[in-house]
Amino acid sequence: MNRIVDRFRELGARGQAALIVYLTAGDPSLEETPQLVLEATHAGADLIELGVPWSDPSADGPVIQAAMERALSTGGAGHDTLAKTFAVVRKIRAHTDVPLVLFGYFNPILQRGIGRVVDEAKAAGVDGMLVVDLPPEESEELDRALAAAELVRVPLLAPTTSVERARVVVARGGGFAYYVALTGVTGAGHLDVADVERRTRALRPALGGLPLAVGFGIRDAAGACAVAGVADAVVVGSALVQTIAAAHDPQSRRLAAYELVKSLREAVASRPRARAGG
Repeated sequence: MNRIVDRFRELGARGQAALIVYLTAGDPSLEETPQLVLEATHAGADLIELGVPWSDPSADGPVIQAAMERALSTGGAGHDTLAKTFAVVRKIRAHTDVPLVLFGYFNPILQRGIGRVVDEAKAAGVDGMLVVDLPPEESEELDRALAAAELVRVPLLAPTTSVERARVVVARGGGFAYYVALTGVTGAGHLDVADVERRTRALRPALGGLPLAVGFGIRDAAGACAVAGVADAVVVGSALVQTIAAAHDPQSRRLAAYELVKSLREAVASRPRARAGG
């Protein structure tokens, strides 16, 4: 079975929401990324989104754009962005079975070759992909390859997504659906939890039981706690990336990551889950 599906099933049986955290592969270095992932998992992260460095991260805000730039400038990418990311995944897999989702853009996948990328992802230990700029009308080739490898493509939903469109978006998706709580880029704006609850409740019937994760705009434990009451999973990205970037050496970066994720995990665990989504 797929690790993402299994994790949501386990958490659903316990009535708990999942905590998903995002890190950029290669930020601040390829050597530190596996260590930071392990700190996050030790602190209680249930799933990891691992960003693939890319020179034009149009859906990301300034914090993650800066992380991408750091990764690219320190050897995190170049022409072998995906190859180096898979090397990071293999190092992570030597120490943990935490579910891993590759988070990125379609161009690097297309350039390397869809079949090749999926094969390499499977061999490295990836469980799914979230391709932010790939609409379902253009995802069939990738979806077929992922399904053959028993990997999932996580579908994206937005505040502007209608129920009818949501059915199309999630039709070949899997693992969980990612609801982008704010229009705009990652890390932007202020989260209106009441609005998130209203909109996600309307979208639920279109998901076919797929767990619903909410991300964008969740900056701290209080935000994570609030969202855990209306979603199956809470996603935190920019806040963690920014916290790591503010530290000045590997030990302090690992400690900062651990402390933030631990506070988020405790906040998520303190809030009864809105529903069982797995």
